[in-house]
Amino acid sequence: MSIRKNIILNGIANIVSRTVRIADQLLLIPFFLTEWGAAYYGEWLTLTTIPSILAFLDLGFGSAAGNSFVLTYSSGNHQRAADIYKTGLKVITYAVLLCITISIIVMLIALHTGLLSKSLISPEDAVWSFVFLTTSRITGFYNQLYGAMFNCKHRAATATNYLTVEGFVRIGVGIAVLTMGYGVVVFALGNLVVAVVFNVVYAILGLHILGPLPKGKYDKTIAKSIFSKGFGYMASPIWQSMYFQGTTFIVRIVLGAETVAVFNTVRTLCRSVNQLYSVVNHSIFPEMQIAYGSGNVDKCRKIFIYSIKTVFFVACVGTLFLFVFGQPLYSWWTQNKLTIPTSLWYTFMASIVFNSTWWTAGCVFRVINKPYRFALYGFISAFASTILSYFFAREWGVTGAAIGYTAMDVLMAMLVLPSACQCLGIKLKNIIISKHS
Repeated sequence: MSIRKNIILNGIANIVSRTVRIADQLLLIPFFLTEWGAAYYGEWLTLTTIPSILAFLDLGFGSAAGNSFVLTYSSGNHQRAADIYKTGLKVITYAVLLCITISIIVMLIALHTGLLSKSLISPEDAVWSFVFLTTSRITGFYNQLYGAMFNCKHRAATATNYLTVEGFVRIGVGIAVLTMGYGVVVFALGNLVVAVVFNVVYAILGLHILGPLPKGKYDKTIAKSIFSKGFGYMASPIWQSMYFQGTTFIVRIVLGAETVAVFNTVRTLCRSVNQLYSVVNHSIFPEMQIAYGSGNVDKCRKIFIYSIKTVFFVACVGTLFLFVFGQPLYSWWTQNKLTIPTSLWYTFMASIVFNSTWWTAGCVFRVINKPYRFALYGFISAFASTILSYFFAREWGVTGAAIGYTAMDVLMAMLVLPSACQCLGIKLKNIIISKHS
């Protein structure tokens, strides 16, 4: 199967997957509100905060192990790949057991100190549901490693489709549990059962698609590398949180709560374009990594240049769409309850093209499994953007805050794109003229 066809299949799979994720967030809400009521549902959302954060962070170990496996397997060193798989499983399992243990200890402390006594959810139910939900979420730590086996055989779309099916089943089980009148414990247990069953099947299916693999052994050197790179991958969600939440916090302090609503809603609508080129990134990543791991850097360069041009075009079209239809759409969306300065709107739109460039270029650091340089660029840019947002907000109001926010995308484009080109041996000017050395 051609690379172009694989990328298209990956794209379709990712679009469907994102649709299911949105459905997971939206479809269950009416059932929650009908069966549990708003207050009880609010308590449940509060209870799910920590498990959701853990799932988001993923501790980075799955990404580190999975990327190492693909690069090593693609290079032809199957014995080393088997050792990475064995070691990665052990490291991830330690991380999972540690998280489960900590969650149990935290909830037992909360139970015995009376911190849960004021909740609408009974303390015992809160403890059990929290542990079940935490366990179900962190089983996702294995997904990157299992998915790597699919990627090695150009079957990334199959892996994504499989996880999409899991999402459908999880939604169905959730609706069934709610309509039958069960509470938080059974709902969390249902999530756990689905996660464990699908995780086991996912691993078996991945090994089947990969084919025979030598008997691997635990390697301390590999384990240290996974730990090291894992924390590098974990750094990205941290600086992204600092960027998004930091600018929101500054707007609140300097300009007030109502301005936060204006700032965040405009930002959300403008960033909706990001979802389009995020699909491109997820589509090209597996093929780029296989090409790089197998030593076919020329093919990797071609895919990279093609993806940069594609997302640039998508970003330009998205920006044009928002320029023409954005403000009427925003007014309809907010029911004309929020008034925004035109300068704020144009400032946020200016960030879209810059964001598309660095976000796509950033996948190179995952391809070559070197996350720290990208994390460093992120921390530098996020810190600078947060500081600028504060001073600009004091000087020019909400538009000033948006200028500081946009500075992040400009800085990242200036840092990440040249660095990514350097990693692949591409001259920056050749991104435009479609030649590479």
